[in-house]
Order: sequence, then structure tokens, then C-alpha cells
Amino acid sequence: MALVPFRYNLRSLWVRGASTLLTLCAVAATVAVLAGMLSLQQGFVQLFQERGRDDLAVFLRKGATSEGESGLTREQCAILQKEVPEVEKDAEGRPLASAELFLAVRLRKFDGGETNVSIRGVEPATFAIHGDDVRIRDGQNFTPASDELIVGAGLVGRIANCRIGDVLRINTVDFRIVGIFEGKGGYRSELWGDLDRLSAALQRPVRSRVLAKVRADTDLAAVQTRYESDLRVQPKVESERQYLASQTQRLSLTFAILGGFLASVMGLAAVFTGTNSMLAAIASRTHEIGILKALGFRPLPIFVSFLLEATLLGFLGGALGCLLLIPFQGAETGTMNQTFSEVTFAFRTTPAVMVQSIVFAGLLGLCGGAYPALRAARMAPTQALRRA
Repeated sequence: MALVPFRYNLRSLWVRGASTLLTLCAVAATVAVLAGMLSLQQGFVQLFQERGRDDLAVFLRKGATSEGESGLTREQCAILQKEVPEVEKDAEGRPLASAELFLAVRLRKFDGGETNVSIRGVEPATFAIHGDDVRIRDGQNFTPASDELIVGAGLVGRIANCRIGDVLRINTVDFRIVGIFEGKGGYRSELWGDLDRLSAALQRPVRSRVLAKVRADTDLAAVQTRYESDLRVQPKVESERQYLASQTQRLSLTFAILGGFLASVMGLAAVFTGTNSMLAAIASRTHEIGILKALGFRPLPIFVSFLLEATLLGFLGGALGCLLLIPFQGAETGTMNQTFSEVTFAFRTTPAVMVQSIVFAGLLGLCGGAYPALRAARMAPTQALRRA
């Protein structure tokens, strides 16, 4: 069974330039929306997952789902810092564990309005735990026990009074910005300062979590089980990677659902556009179809030929839609996370996003071309030639 030469379809797309361009634009617009939402999802997920480490343990209050709703007393933090044998120690024998305070505060944005910004009180051990993952980019680190802050690089230019030398008032206490730091993931969207000074300024005596560096062979589930019957502290224990993965699920699912909904609505319009375009093409090519059948081409090869042409239109539209997103690659935006504070993340159009989007575009072309292809295949040679 002979197939219709593929160059026939390529020539047809070129000759029908106007209708081809219209279909490409419809598919490209749909794919751009879908790929855009997937890129936002990837940017948000990557923001947290790239920061997660398996050798860092996060101790929260039992039952807490995030550090924003966790609360540990000073005494409980001391127990977790000093009594957990799996916690590593530095060269001087001090445990690599740090109590931290986390809270969202309302601050003004440069472009108007206000938003919640994460502020974190840390101890000196925090920097030893993170190592090169947190580094001062400009200025200097804050002095322990002082009213100084360092600002995540993601907040610079977005939040007012967050440049070196600025004074930021938190409740009734004025804190001076002394440095800008780079950090993985959500740390780039946080303000850091001395734990005790921020605890006093925010009037929050409890701590949010304990972060500790543990041995590589540590079973964190066994650590949690060990303290289940301890009346002093009964923490929830997770690796940093597990904790951050749990923080991305809700918003990541929202991006996926929203992208799927918009793509479905716009995809339906793209399918109708593709169908109309192919029907118009068949109406103008009835003479060609009659000749193909007179030359001996069977209905199935003609069906496959027109379906392949429609699918090719879909793939080309998908590629065009992905190209439309290239100028936005790396662009930063902000959104609320599970702790109701704004995080800054980049628009990331990954190869996986492009493949998914182009495959989706190909399916749009396949759906839009199925009926016109079937109509062309069922056309009798005499009927086609009579319409010419």
C-alpha cells in the first residue's frame, strides 16, 4: 500500500500560508499559556528542592506542618541541640545545631502596597551548618546580639528599606541593614538577624525549629521514635529535603491545575481553528484528492497524509509557543507560599516543560485534523473531480 509523499504535505502548508499561520498562532497561544504555567511551577519547585539536603535535620513541634506554625521553647531547643547523639560537632566540639525563629512581617513594596516577608532569627551555628550555601554577597554579616540585619538578594529592589545602610523598623525596634546574602531556595527572600534580638523585637519567646547537621547514616524516623515517650520534647523530625518537598506540594498543584484548565479552554478553541483550517484546505484541494485517488492511493494513506499534516501543524505551533517564552526565561516573580510569606522565584522553561508542551500541541493538531482527514479519505474520486 503506497503512502502519499510527505513533500506533498509540506508544499501544501507553504502554499496555504495564511491559513497555516492562523492555525500556528492559535496553537502557539495555547501552548504558551500551558508552558508558562508549567514554567512557573518548575521555578517554584526548583526554588525549594535545590536547597534541600539529606544531611540536615529539621526539628519542629509535633503536629506542625511548617515552621510558621511550629513552636519550641528554649529548653526544648537546648535538649535537641545538645542531647541528640546523631548531631555532628565542629572542630571545637560544639554541636552543629541551631535554634531558629521564623515569622512573616508586613513590609512595603517598591511598586506600591504591602506584602508578607519572612524574617528569620538565627544563631552563629546556622552559617556553619549551611557552609557555602549561604554567603554574603555585599556588605558584611550581622554582628551577634546587635540590631543588624542581612537581606536575601531576592528582596533587593522589591521591598522598601532593604538596601545596605537602610533602617528597617520591626515593631518598635530599628534594625540597620548591613549586608546582602545569597542563599539557595527561599532563603533569598528572607531577612536574617540575631535570634535573641529578633525574638525580643517580635515579642515571640518561642523558637520555630532546630536545624542540625547529622551523620550521613542517621535514621531520622528512629530519632523521632526515640522521643515519643519523652515528656520534655516530642519533636517532628524530617530531613531538609523532605520538609521542603512538603512545602511545595500545595502551590505546585495549584499551578498544574490552573495551567491544565487554561490549556483545556484555549486548546478547545485551537482544535476548532485547526479543524476549520483543514476543512477549508480540503475544500480547496478536492481536485488534488481526486487525482490522488485516480492514481491509486487508497483511503487509508490519504487519511494518514492529512492527519500527519494536521499533527505537523500542531508540533510547529507548539515549537512557536515555546519560543515565545524564551524572553521570560529567568525572569523573577513573587508569590505567597504555605507560610503566607512572599518568596521570589525564577521563570524556568526546562526541556521537560518544552517536551510536554510540544506533545500537547501535537495532540491538539491530531484532534483538530481527525475529522477533516476522515472526510478527505471518504471522498469518491468522481465526486472530488466533479467539484474541481
